[in-house]
Amino acid sequence: METLHLLQELLAIDSPSGFTHHATDFIMSTLESFGLQPKRTVKGAVTCALGATPTLAIAAHTDTLGAIVSGINANGTLKFSVLGGPLLPTFEGAYVRIHTTADKIVTGTLLLNNPSVHANGQASKAERTTDSMHIRIDELVRSAADVLALGIKVGDIICFDTRYQVLPSGFIKSHFLDNKAGCFVLLELARRYAASGTSIPVELFFSTYEEVGHGGAAGWAPSVRDLLVIDMGVVGETVEGKETACSICAKDSGGPYDYAFRTTLTRLAETNNIPHVVDVYPFYSSDGTAAWRAGVDVRVALIGPGVHASHGMERTHVDGIKATIDLCEAYISSVNT
Repeated sequence: METLHLLQELLAIDSPSGFTHHATDFIMSTLESFGLQPKRTVKGAVTCALGATPTLAIAAHTDTLGAIVSGINANGTLKFSVLGGPLLPTFEGAYVRIHTTADKIVTGTLLLNNPSVHANGQASKAERTTDSMHIRIDELVRSAADVLALGIKVGDIICFDTRYQVLPSGFIKSHFLDNKAGCFVLLELARRYAASGTSIPVELFFSTYEEVGHGGAAGWAPSVRDLLVIDMGVVGETVEGKETACSICAKDSGGPYDYAFRTTLTRLAETNNIPHVVDVYPFYSSDGTAAWRAGVDVRVALIGPGVHASHGMERTHVDGIKATIDLCEAYISSVNT
């Protein structure tokens, strides 16, 4: 996929919930480079109309998992509170960037307290929690005063390296494919429709607070009647998802999605030979759920490329991303012909 570099570039931009402005700057400039006119909502989401009076919104969330400084330990390490739900054992040993309010970046590592196996015989057995872990700073700090002198304070944002790799097999490995893979789907749709000069009644919506539950609560164009959420498809032992396919969600922890909308998508996938599965997610919620709970009167459906090891060391495949783009295009075509 010739534009896959956009996914890599977006993943490289730190954007945990509440700290998405650099990523939305990138999305704005990318959409503008296509000749489009994106806008920001008051909450910082990016919207972009591909035609007048949009009746369909296609949404993905820009925000990722992360952490925030919650305290400074006497030995110069940092306490932290999570943003969203990172699987902490998977993130152990991750390199981090601490963004200070003075726009300084200090690097560090997420570690277990007393992490050396030569000093702690129980290190392998210890539970990984925010109470049993810390951030080690890559500076000569031995006290809380030393940390404060660096400009680090409670409330500073902690961002994790993504460890991005795209492999000859078509697999893509990275933290935060949930949901920057979905954002890439929207960017690719924008590029294609802008390049064709086609005006369609569709709004693209890049939310900024999905990982903490309220990204889709507001900001939609008042003319929108259908909301198609693009988010990761779950891959695991109790679900049907595949990294090489587009998952169509029938129900998640927030309840069932719109039946007619979902079945239309399924029929389109079948008719167009788009690799897909229909699935039920036991532990999941989306911007569509947030929109409904906020009282937004729209039909909602949820699709997305299968992502293995969600909220950990994630992996998807270019075929799953392509299938999701193809299904979006098939649906847009079906309602605009």
